Amino acid sequence: MELRFPEVDGSSLSGTVHHLPDTLAGDRNLLLIAFRQWQQRDVDTWVPLAEALAAEIAGFRAYELPVISRAYRTVSGFIDGGMRGGIPDPQVRDATITLYLNRRQFLHDLRIPSVRAIVPMLVTPTGEILWRTTGRRTAGDEASLRQVLAER
Repeated sequence: MELRFPEVDGSSLSGTVHHLPDTLAGDRNLLLIAFRQWQQRDVDTWVPLAEALAAEIAGFRAYELPVISRAYRTVSGFIDGGMRGGIPDPQVRDATITLYLNRRQFLHDLRIPSVRAIVPMLVTPTGEILWRTTGRRTAGDEASLRQVLAER
């Protein structure tokens, strides 16, 4: 059975409700999945590449997906408000979708072995995972992502 991105609900920091992967706006979407606040540094290593690819490739979009245990949903306003306060750019707020969910199930569904590293992946709106890696951007990851994008 082919691994697919699971159906999950979340909200962008600008307040838009999403049902992923259906509401992904690109034909190919780079999802920067993070599990811990300190991992924003690793996500940020991907942002310049994501911006360049969005300018170069029609139908390419990038999203940041903070994945938080659903136990914190009751304080989601506080958590999202803190993130929103640190992101003045409305486009970045639109592209940051917080997922409050059963993290264990999400990790299982995507075969992610640990929350110790971010997981960038290229996904279609139908949930097909075209490419994935783990951690900070490297030259090798950039090359392999660009190759997949060129082939599709």
